[in-house]
Amino acid sequence: MIKRKNYYEILGVTPDSDEAEIKASYRRLARKYHPDINPEKEELFKNITEAYEILSNKTKRSQYDTLNGFFKSEKTNTSSKKAEQEYRFSSSEPVNDSKSDKSEKSKTKFSYFWSDFGRSSNSFEKKKEKLSPVNGDDIFSDISISLKDVSQGAKRTINIMHTIQCPLCKGRKFINGAKCSVCNGKGDVSEHKKITVKIPKNVKNGAKLRIAGEGNPGKNGGKNGDLFLKIKIEGSSKIKYDGLNICYNLPIAPFEAVLGGEILIPTFEGNVKLKLPKQTSSGQKFRLSGQGLVDGNKVGDMIITVHIEIPCSLSDDEIRLYEKLKKLSLQNIRENLLNG
Repeated sequence: MIKRKNYYEILGVTPDSDEAEIKASYRRLARKYHPDINPEKEELFKNITEAYEILSNKTKRSQYDTLNGFFKSEKTNTSSKKAEQEYRFSSSEPVNDSKSDKSEKSKTKFSYFWSDFGRSSNSFEKKKEKLSPVNGDDIFSDISISLKDVSQGAKRTINIMHTIQCPLCKGRKFINGAKCSVCNGKGDVSEHKKITVKIPKNVKNGAKLRIAGEGNPGKNGGKNGDLFLKIKIEGSSKIKYDGLNICYNLPIAPFEAVLGGEILIPTFEGNVKLKLPKQTSSGQKFRLSGQGLVDGNKVGDMIITVHIEIPCSLSDDEIRLYEKLKKLSLQNIRENLLNG
């Protein structure tokens, strides 16, 4: 046979208890066994809430009493009789001594439960006073920036996922004994938050920026966590960074390589001059001291690697000049290729 739940025993009351007694008992039990106070007693808390929902409703209580054979004991004129009231299951069989013993044990069990419960009626407030502040967790995320951001600094608006207290249950996880429908019993929910971040100049790839107080919120008066952003510098085929050095892959025209001369290199902070020698080879490197990134008292250099490139569009005159150059050229630049 399936054992039915004894809601009177769960709430620590008897079938003689009135609505006020049932309500007072439920409040004290709810404070003691609420999952926020005793997480391991979540199942007991559910039973307590279920019992209260039945016994606090006159119609449901009447149906429950009828179905389970509970009835109120007859009142007597003596106080001693009232103190010894107990409930029994209805039966066609006569009540014998063994059943009386069981009833007495049940009453004793109720008395013990009630006494223990009375001693902890203020447990919720005491535990609340003992709750220590808990600092919020830090949030870690990546942020990609351009080479221009590195050179000039920038402000970026980013979208961060935060964990906040559930707006419905206020972190209590349960509402009327049931799991909160918004947070599903977790007590908190996630939301997006937009934050404007200042990117300092000359920041290094892989560096971490700390934004204080923009992590997850603390609890019980604890401090908010911090937001840590890991810098990722977007790559470029023309410009790269090596520590404080700026490395340029610089295209030059064929006539610049042959004739040499002063050329201008475009940078994020203006043009830099470079003097090419005559007959410059493709792949040749040049160093401009002090033209790199700055970190305190340290300054990097600009390292330039030149590459000879043919313009994508040539005029008829240019093509005729190349044809003339072909006829004038006497050297075979590939004759020593196999000899290294």
